[in-house]
Amino acid sequence: MLLGIVHLVATPHIAALIRHSVSQGVADNLIPPMLLNHILVGVLLLPLGYLTFYAAPHSDRWAQVIVRTTALTVATLPLTLLALMGMRYFDAPLFVVGFLLVVAASVTLLLAAFTKPRTTGSAETARS
Repeated sequence: MLLGIVHLVATPHIAALIRHSVSQGVADNLIPPMLLNHILVGVLLLPLGYLTFYAAPHSDRWAQVIVRTTALTVATLPLTLLALMGMRYFDAPLFVVGFLLVVAASVTLLLAAFTKPRTTGSAETARS
C-alpha cells in the first residue's frame, strides 16, 4: 500500500518535471499518458497491498496463494526495472525512493511468504 501512496504522491511532481523540461507541445503529449499510467498503477497497488496484508496472517491455502503470488511478482520488479531502465535514472531522488521501496517490499514479502512462523506456546511445547 505504501508503494501505491508513493506512486500517487510522485505523480504531480513528475508532471511538473515534464512541464519544466520540455516545450508546451511536447508536455501536452507526454503528460496525459504518464498521468494515466501513474494514477492507474498507484490506485491498483492500494487494493493489492490491502489484500496481501489481509491474507498474510491466515494459513489457509487461499491466503498462501495470494501472499506467495504477490511476493513472487513483486520480487521480479527490481530486476525488471534495472533490465528495462538501466542505471541512468538513479540520479532522480523519487526514482531511488521508489526503487528502494520495491526492494524492501520484495525482501519482506518473500520472507513473509516462504518462511514458517515461529510459534512459542504450550501447544508447541506439548508436541516436543
